[in-house]
Amino acid sequence: MDAHTSARTPFSALIRTASREAHSEVRGSSFMEDMLGGRLGVAAYRRYTEQLWFVYRALEGAADTLTADPIAGPFLRPELVRTPELERDLAHLGGRGWRAAIRPLPATEAYVARIADCARDWPAGYVAHHYTRYLGDLSGGQIVRDTAEKAWGFARKGDGVRFYVFEDIGNPAAFKREYRALLDALPVDDLEKQRMVEECKRAYALNTDVFEELSAEFGGDGASPLSA
Repeated sequence: MDAHTSARTPFSALIRTASREAHSEVRGSSFMEDMLGGRLGVAAYRRYTEQLWFVYRALEGAADTLTADPIAGPFLRPELVRTPELERDLAHLGGRGWRAAIRPLPATEAYVARIADCARDWPAGYVAHHYTRYLGDLSGGQIVRDTAEKAWGFARKGDGVRFYVFEDIGNPAAFKREYRALLDALPVDDLEKQRMVEECKRAYALNTDVFEELSAEFGGDGASPLSA
């Protein structure tokens, strides 16, 4: 990102472009494609949902310490919170004892550790992870929901897929515009914006590592990173 480019291009556009590039730059696994294409069973979907719980617990667990932060604070919108919905989904998928039965993959542990490091020491880096996850949920995540409902007979927007249902966001397109306006208004310089772009790419790579380990566990291959 040179000074001329950053001066004339909104940061939200720059980081969005970087996200798209990460799809082709980062090698991943076809876990999602295989799972939602019917080549894997509901057990794979449950295992993936378990990994999401660890990731979002890390993201949302940092909220109390970052609410007043001038960089990260404005992004901590209550209508985005996913952990309670993930817990409802996991109770549906795994029964009341789901919490004692789940475990993070090594790649998930690394992902969670990086989120925790950013939340503790680098709020702008935390925002990069926040952006990568939540705008992906509001976009490509809806395709996952629709396909999962059809594949395993979940009630439409009901238990099993509640993670993907943002009941308090009536207009996702408008919400995403507001979110991108917050990115454009970030009180950071161009060097910090470049670091955020790189952290966004790192978030994709960490997510891809999770997909690779899930693929190894369930027998998938190929490429299928996040969609933000």
